Amino acid sequence: MTKTDKPKTKKPTDWRKRFDQAKPPKTLVLHTDFAGIKTGTTMYIGSPGTIANYISRIPMGEVRSIERMRNELARKNEAQATCPVTTAIYLKVVAEVALSDLAEGKSSAQVVPFWRVIEPNSKIAKKLSCDSQVIEHYRLLERADPA
Repeated sequence: MTKTDKPKTKKPTDWRKRFDQAKPPKTLVLHTDFAGIKTGTTMYIGSPGTIANYISRIPMGEVRSIERMRNELARKNEAQATCPVTTAIYLKVVAEVALSDLAEGKSSAQVVPFWRVIEPNSKIAKKLSCDSQVIEHYRLLERADPA
């Protein structure tokens, strides 16, 4: 690198833009094995909106595993599986939009409660812009204050 070259800085991700501009959901038949899902399987590929909608319907104080969410989304969309890769990506998008909204002053009741699906010590939690204690905090709040 020469003195005139500027180091490239990574532009922050616009999570709301990623949410709004995601491709629409679809179901397809796999022509090759993918992410542990076999050839010939019908696979549902959701969107941040479908993930957010699913999470928003989980009753306060309850949690769901990502695997359960994927299974239920597949069944609802008449597929045999839900894509684990896009689900993880879109789950992160949903969580980051919620975290941004919380940082802007919205209450936990006004955002998608991603903590109902993301385990505090999971791989995806480690990739979020918040500490795992944030997820634990919201889970504890919901247990202490049932609706």
